[in-house]
Amino acid sequence: MVSKKSHNVINIISWISVSGIAVGTLALVIVLSAFNGLEDLVEKLYASFDPDIKITAVEGKTFNAVDFPKEKIKKLESVAFYSEAIEEVVLVKYMEKQTVASIKGVQPVFYKMTGLDSMMIEGKLVLENPNSTVMGYGISDKLSLYLNNMLVEQVSIIVPKKGIKKSFTPADEFTRKFATPTGIFSVSPDFDTKYVLTSLPFAQELLSHPNQLSSVELNIKKGADLEKTKAAVQAILGNEFLVKTRYELNELIFKTNKTEKWITFLILTFILVIASFNIIGSLTMLIIDKKKDVWILRSMGASAKTIRQLFFIEGMLINFLGAFSGMLLGAFFCWLQITFGLLRLEGGVVEFYPMKLELL
Repeated sequence: MVSKKSHNVINIISWISVSGIAVGTLALVIVLSAFNGLEDLVEKLYASFDPDIKITAVEGKTFNAVDFPKEKIKKLESVAFYSEAIEEVVLVKYMEKQTVASIKGVQPVFYKMTGLDSMMIEGKLVLENPNSTVMGYGISDKLSLYLNNMLVEQVSIIVPKKGIKKSFTPADEFTRKFATPTGIFSVSPDFDTKYVLTSLPFAQELLSHPNQLSSVELNIKKGADLEKTKAAVQAILGNEFLVKTRYELNELIFKTNKTEKWITFLILTFILVIASFNIIGSLTMLIIDKKKDVWILRSMGASAKTIRQLFFIEGMLINFLGAFSGMLLGAFFCWLQITFGLLRLEGGVVEFYPMKLELL
C-alpha cells in the first residue's frame, strides 16, 4: 500500500487517501446514526400520545356512538386496547388568564394506551373524579397554573352553544363547565401547547354532544401486523369511516425525516466518491515508483492483466482500510454518545442528543 523506498511523498498520499475515506465513512456513520436517533425519538413521542389506529367519520366532526360496531372491532384478535374520544376547540380560563386549547374527552383506558402517567411533571392522573382535568405544560404555563402552589382553583372551560344566535346576554351564548386540574404532562411542544384532557362524559356534556364521538382509537397487540389490522377494521366499517395508522396521521413528519436521511446519505456518499479519487493519484505515483518492479514482473511472465489486478487490489485495500477504520471510529463515537451522553441538549425534549446504530 505504501512504497518501502525513500519516496515519502507517495506514502503520505496513500495515507491521505486512507484518511479521506475514513473521515467520510466516520461522518456517514455519525450523521445517519443521528438521523436514526431523531426518527426513533419522534416515533416514541407520537406513540406516547397518538394511537396505533385512529377512526374518524368521513363526513362531519362527530358520529353516533350507539350505531358504531365497537363489539366487532373489539373482537379482532390483534386489537389490544379500544378507546372512544371526543375533541373540540375551547377557551380555557384560569383566574385572570385565558388561552385557546383543544379539549379531548377520553375514557380511562386511554391513559393505559398512551403511558401518559409516566410523562406527568406535576400532579397525577386522577381517573375517579369525572370533573378532573389533565393538561399539557404549554397550556398550564400560559395560564400560570402550577400544581405546586398551595391553592389551585378550578379552571373554567368555555365553548359556544350550538344553534344559539346573538343574545342580549353574551353569557347565554356560551356553555361553561368547571374542572379541577389534577396533573400536568409534558410529551412534546405539539401536544403540550394544545391539549386539555377530561373524562369523556364531561366533554360530551360540555359540547352538548351526548352519545357522540370524534374518534375511536385502537392500539394493537405486540407483534401484530398494523396494516392487516387496519384493513380488517376498514372492512368492518365500510366507506363511512376513515381508518388511519399513526404513520398516516403524521405522514408529513415521518416522510420528511426519511427524505432528509436519504438526501444526507446521498450527499455524504458523493463526498466519499470524490475522496476516493485521491486513490487514483496515489496509485499513479505508486506505479511510477514501481516502474522497474513492473518490468521485472513482466520479464518473469506476468501479464498486463495480472499487474492491473495487483494495483486494483492495492486500491481496494486503501478503500477497505479507510472504510473499516471510519466505521469503527463512528460506531465507537455513537456508543459513547448513547452510553454517556457526550452531547447534551439544553432545554430539549430529551437530555442527550439521540443516536441509534442500525442499517439503512
